[in-house]
Amino acid sequence: MTAPASNAIAVTKILGKLAREEQGRLLSILIGKLRDFQLAEDVLQDAMVSAVSHWGRNGLPASPQAWLLQVAHRKAIDRIRRTKTAELAGADLTLLMEEASGQDDNPDIPDERLRLIFTCCHPALERKSQVALTLRTLGGLTTEEIARVFLDRETTMGQRLSRAKTKVAAAGIPYEVPGPEQWPARLDAVLGVVYLIFTTGYAGTADDRRDLAQEALFLCRLLNSLRPDDPEIEGCLALLTINHARRAARLDDAGVRIALLDQDRALWKETELKEGIALVEGALSRGRLGPYQIKAAIAACHCEGDAPDWAQILLLYDELLAFEPTDVVRLNRAVALAEAGGLEAAIGIVDGLEPSLSDYQPFHAARAELFARAGRRQEACRAYEKAIALASNEADKLFLKRRLARVSGN
Repeated sequence: MTAPASNAIAVTKILGKLAREEQGRLLSILIGKLRDFQLAEDVLQDAMVSAVSHWGRNGLPASPQAWLLQVAHRKAIDRIRRTKTAELAGADLTLLMEEASGQDDNPDIPDERLRLIFTCCHPALERKSQVALTLRTLGGLTTEEIARVFLDRETTMGQRLSRAKTKVAAAGIPYEVPGPEQWPARLDAVLGVVYLIFTTGYAGTADDRRDLAQEALFLCRLLNSLRPDDPEIEGCLALLTINHARRAARLDDAGVRIALLDQDRALWKETELKEGIALVEGALSRGRLGPYQIKAAIAACHCEGDAPDWAQILLLYDELLAFEPTDVVRLNRAVALAEAGGLEAAIGIVDGLEPSLSDYQPFHAARAELFARAGRRQEACRAYEKAIALASNEADKLFLKRRLARVSGN
């Protein structure tokens, strides 16, 4: 392999790591300056393309992030000039030029992600668009990955993202952290975004989406520091912390997912578990119950003691249904009911959820497990086959295939 080719491969790996770890931070700065989501994405992508040749020839700059920002700024200026108007970005062209020229001497990169997440979650946007836009910009997910989160087609999600970006610009949505009087209207969407970023990262393997779980934890801690003593923020942070504490026990040496009840508890991070449980206890003590507090309490019940307290978990799902009367919550409650001794009743509940959850992989996986426990092997095998077909990552597919083999006897 020639030296230039070797350099290009090394640079591509570095850029891939930067894209995973820094894209949200870099985009948040560019969007704040340009006031144009699509332009910011485009020029950052252009800067990364330029980096492949420049870094390959000249080596890695002292601050790769600052270099990308500087080049992205200059490319934004070029695009604005070509249109002969700064209205494309809603930005001050002179200010942009001054910032671009001064970045060589200032490698410090400010963190503007909290501004971006509140911009994405503005009430002028639909809830689904709020979550999708934040996952795209802060989480760095592709349109295909976001579509999978929402069980949508990629083309449909692409159109939704495009409309959301256009609406932010057209409505003049401010790029700022709102004042305390606006938090109640915005916080639910923000926490929904943070939780989805975490679950998307947590569902992946160590090689692809684990960084998203860390990103979600960072954002949630940032929210908690800005608005301390808010029980729902504390509840969300508790939920993320408790789940993250179990990360080392989630996969076996072959990369196969391990069911929660089968995990080696010695691999759980005790300090993180204690932190999460303390957070949820503090949140519940405030007397303002909300869905994230309940979900965190359910997660805590799975961890405390020698075995999960299924009776308590079932009661908590009843409480959660009052806040979120969704079929996904009903499915989780049915699983808890089966564990608490109500297997046949749980199967009846799950059967009634099939029309709305037919494309939801955990539905078929849960149904298969319930059928297997009831001795209904053929139905269990069919359900496992559906779950395998819908599984979005290899760890889940391998787990489900093992379960299928056990039930079928193959």
